[in-house]
Amino acid sequence: MKTNYINPENMVKPRGYSQAISVKGNHQTIYIGGQNAVDEEGVLVGKGDLKKQTEQVLSNINKILEECHAKLENVVKFNIYLVQGQNPQEGFQVFQEKWKGNINFPTVTVLFISGLGNPDWLVEIDAVAITPE
Repeated sequence: MKTNYINPENMVKPRGYSQAISVKGNHQTIYIGGQNAVDEEGVLVGKGDLKKQTEQVLSNINKILEECHAKLENVVKFNIYLVQGQNPQEGFQVFQEKWKGNINFPTVTVLFISGLGNPDWLVEIDAVAITPE
């Protein structure tokens, strides 16, 4: 499997994400549905705290990846849904901590929305990961 992180020289240099990613060869694609900040008991973690909720969401995504014999570094695409009024920097700090030392960043789309399925949820993230087969 060959993964190519695409950041053309004639475009703005991205910080914390890649412009595009292409994958060729035999691989497994993992589609992770929108994850929220609920723990294994179904209890919300970090009510009113975007940073804590983002940490829990990424923990949930990591558990799914581990089940598929993958790692966070295998994620090539994140869609991040933030409730209007949240400071995206708080969530971005969590991503920076998790990606420390890795120079290949996933593609990222961030959307501000009016609300999620539970009024206490501040963030929902879905992801696509690629691993060698």
